[in-house]
Order: sequence, then structure tokens, then C-alpha cells
Amino acid sequence: MPLTLATTTPGEPEIFASLQGEGPSMGQPSTFVRLSRCNLACQWCDTAYTWRFTGDNRPHRDALAFERSENQVAMEEAALAERIAALVPDRLVITGGEPLLQGAALARMLAVLDDLRPGMHVEMETNSTVAPHPALDARVNQYNVSPKLAHSGNPADLALLPERLAAWAAEPRAYFKFVIATPDDLDEVRALRETYAIPGARLFLMPEGRSSDVIRERSGWLADFCAANGLRFTDRLHIHLWGDTRGT
Repeated sequence: MPLTLATTTPGEPEIFASLQGEGPSMGQPSTFVRLSRCNLACQWCDTAYTWRFTGDNRPHRDALAFERSENQVAMEEAALAERIAALVPDRLVITGGEPLLQGAALARMLAVLDDLRPGMHVEMETNSTVAPHPALDARVNQYNVSPKLAHSGNPADLALLPERLAAWAAEPRAYFKFVIATPDDLDEVRALRETYAIPGARLFLMPEGRSSDVIRERSGWLADFCAANGLRFTDRLHIHLWGDTRGT
């Protein structure tokens, strides 16, 4: 069964080698695979081309609609594994969209990849709302979990599912990454941390922004908050290096 990927240009799947730009693995050489489709709709999403296709009226601050045929491509599991194996990094980051929507197919793809490149470190990015497929979960080394706060525009009953947040908080492979736009967002993080007993060592705060200027402006007060509250700060390294572009 093919996987549904995002594209860098029409027909070309978004598979690339770069540096991980965020979270606990920031700066690590990594191969990225960006999948298409998402069950949430963040109004500041920087990959809206993975879900906001023509006819989708969910709010987004850019109000852009993307043609599905130009921004989505199907790829067989074995072919994807071969493309990943041909790249240099031994760390694979699977992102989206929401990758866990395609969990069963990802598990089959990783089984093929293990024959081609045994032992690759697998990072799975997720918005926290979807449980991992059991066969996929057995192959993931690290989860980068990014629950969406109120400023994302998603209703809490869709974006902040208590049973899923509790499960991620209890999962030692899961690192939480909260996107922060204003100081008001920090009260929501405090409440979630207390409710689900999220360890500070696994909780990152990241400034929301698609330009270096915006990220730097927000980084000062956010870094101060992290230092004062025993939390971890993460930059958006890829934005500083390459800007807000696909395939980076």
C-alpha cells in the first residue's frame, strides 16, 4: 500500500538530507520524509501545503489553498525505503502533516529499510492526538510530540486529548515541544505540565515564527522563562540557515 507524501515540486516527494532544526536532536544530520494529510489545522502552520487543499476552508493566517495534485504524491513503501537508504544520514525523521495517520504503512516501510540500512535511528513527529500503530511503535527510537495550544486555533477537544497526553507523558521516548507565540501561552503550558506530570527534561518550548527576526524577538523572553522554570528551550535552526522553504 503506498504512502502519501508531500512534495517539494509537483511530482517530487519531499525526501531530503539536512540537519534536524528543532528539539533534542537539533543539529544532528538527518534524513527527512514529509508525509501529507493532517487531522488538525493550525492557523500558523508552516506546512499548510500538506493539508489545506482547495476546498478545505479550515482557518489559516495565509488563507492559501493548495492544489492536491501538485502537493501530494503516492509512493510505494519499498521505493521510499530505497530513497531513504541512499542518503547519508543514519537518523530518519518522519514528519508531516500527521505521520501517525499512516502508521501501518510506515511500519512496513521501516521493515524494508531495516534490511537495506539496519539500525537507523527513527524519530517520529506527531501532534499528540493519534496513538502509534503497534508495529510502528516497536521501531521508533524517539517521539517528538507537539500538542497544539489554544493559539493554534484548534478546539481543545480535538487537539488536547487527555488519554493521549497521559500516554505520551508516561512514554520515556517522548519529548514534548510546545510552540509559543506570546507570554500568555505559558500559562497553558504550566497547566498541562502539572496535569500530566510532564518531566522538565522532556519538555521543550519553541518560539513560533517563520523568519529569523520573529524567532529571535521571541527567543529572549522565552529562554528566560525556560531557565527560571527548569524547562528546555529549542530554536528553529533550519529557519536561520535556509529560511521557510521546503526540503530543508
